Amino acid sequence: MTRAGAVEEVNTWIRGNTSYDGVIDFEAAVRDPEQPTKLLASFDSGDHLHPNDAGYEAMASAVPLAIFK
Repeated sequence: MTRAGAVEEVNTWIRGNTSYDGVIDFEAAVRDPEQPTKLLASFDSGDHLHPNDAGYEAMASAVPLAIFK
């Protein structure tokens, strides 16, 4: 299995697991919709693995603050 396949398998398990109160899906916030196993180019730090500042901002925006009330 490739790394991308393993990551997708784990993400699918996490998203479908009902043991948690909720999931904040950072991967969905920064992925390229045309190539879902890759970071959106505007969020890529250059190593194709870690987000840049805009990517971290997108991840922060993905957190529904209402869950902390």
